[in-house]
Amino acid sequence: MKIAILSDIHSNVYALDAVIQDAKRRGYDQIVNLGDILYGPIAPKETYNLLMEHNLTTISGNQDRQIVETTPEEIANNPTMAFIVNDLPQNAINWMAELPFDKQLNEEVYLCHGTPKNDLIYLLENIELGYPQLRSDKEIIELLSNQKSDVVLCGHTHTPRVVKTSTDQLIVNPGSVGLPAYTDDEPLVHSMENYSPLASYSILEKNGSDWLVEQIKVPYDLNKAVKCAEQRNRADWVHFLSTGRKMC
Repeated sequence: MKIAILSDIHSNVYALDAVIQDAKRRGYDQIVNLGDILYGPIAPKETYNLLMEHNLTTISGNQDRQIVETTPEEIANNPTMAFIVNDLPQNAINWMAELPFDKQLNEEVYLCHGTPKNDLIYLLENIELGYPQLRSDKEIIELLSNQKSDVVLCGHTHTPRVVKTSTDQLIVNPGSVGLPAYTDDEPLVHSMENYSPLASYSILEKNGSDWLVEQIKVPYDLNKAVKCAEQRNRADWVHFLSTGRKMC
């Protein structure tokens, strides 16, 4: 069994296309998408159309939910949300609304966006200092909330990471396909950085009783993504996409 793991595409169709093509060259039995798919100032509709051409197992992320639940007031006060809602066809909104919160892929592999109970909480990282630090083994196990699968695939942090817990569970975060850095003010101001503009995804392969994990970085046509962000007046996204670093 060989699984290509994607997460946090954030409307970056150019990165998504490069990642899918790279995964095809390497080969896979299944491809999964861990959410935060269409929110971003790049190409929501084109991203949705590309995803519909491929057979992905997909769950929802917090910002997919945000699009579905957006209010007229939020649209009026958030130009990026207004662009997304205007760009997406209704069938794309309906598709997001029907995505599951999480999924038991098989007896061994479980998918979630944040944690098994909350799509806004980072499973592996503590950000109390304003930047990510790996949580303790005890904290991670508590956040797993009795999820006992051998392998847990999660996203949300945009940070590629592989952790083995004392319960002998393997946790894999593939990083972000479409946004290598960001700053958020919830639950407090913090930044996530990957220090390069490359698209990120993972491949998980069963090898006997063991698992092989490849964390993969893929170049893509960055200029096209940056141009889209510029057109939407998102200088912060231009910087995040171009550098993989927070703004100074």
